[in-house]
Amino acid sequence: MNSSCSRRRWLGWLGSGLGWLAALPAAKAAKSTVKNLLTSSGAPKGYDPTKHQWLMCIDVDRCIGCGLCVDACKIENKVSASPHYFRTWIERYLIRKPKPGQLALRGEVTVDSPNGGRDGFPPTLVPKSEILKAFYVPKLCNLCEHSPCSQACPVGATFDTPDGAVLVDPEYCIGCGFCIQACPYGCRFMNPDTHTAEKCTLCYHRITRGLKPACVEVCPTQTRIFGDLKNMTEKDPVQEFIRNNKVFTLKPNLGTEPRVLYANIDKEVR
Repeated sequence: MNSSCSRRRWLGWLGSGLGWLAALPAAKAAKSTVKNLLTSSGAPKGYDPTKHQWLMCIDVDRCIGCGLCVDACKIENKVSASPHYFRTWIERYLIRKPKPGQLALRGEVTVDSPNGGRDGFPPTLVPKSEILKAFYVPKLCNLCEHSPCSQACPVGATFDTPDGAVLVDPEYCIGCGFCIQACPYGCRFMNPDTHTAEKCTLCYHRITRGLKPACVEVCPTQTRIFGDLKNMTEKDPVQEFIRNNKVFTLKPNLGTEPRVLYANIDKEVR
């Protein structure tokens, strides 16, 4: 039996006994060992995560729903070709005008994301005369400072890095799905081939080598702005974004403290 299988079996045993082991010091020690010593981020040798603080900003007004970011993410990260799995995706929001006689300021809200927005969006069947507002919202892992997913993982396979990313080590993931259920943003899924949890990593293999995430690289309208709070430059795009916009995070009431900031977002977006 190879070491990978043995390790996975041991972690599976640990996870299956979570119901009564979680409170035991031994279980906590085992999770801590995996999280702090054994998991790997895939960063190159010499990369110091304590010297960086990554942040993603999204200007909703700039997004045209072209889907290039979704396609680039799928290709770069070898995400399953199935239309059910995405590390990043785009949602289209249509807010109708209120019906005659209604006292409401806005009418029905519809949200769609055909194939995650990868192929763009077909024309809406809602007549233009009935639309109050329409816009696109890119979604991805919210890079929570207090990530529910890492707290829910029984074996430490999901972990927070000092530079602000939230990663999954597939070598230690036992496929229990607890992190998927814990994520309030719907950003995680079970890889159909490896049966391990998967999500956006900010293209960690790229940013730790001085490159931009694939989605940022291909965006034709600069909807996505990516930067490093610990290494600001003159006229830094992230600093300019925060200075010039009223920024929001998704579901702020949850206290997860996301590191993905949105500008020009509507209250209907969750």
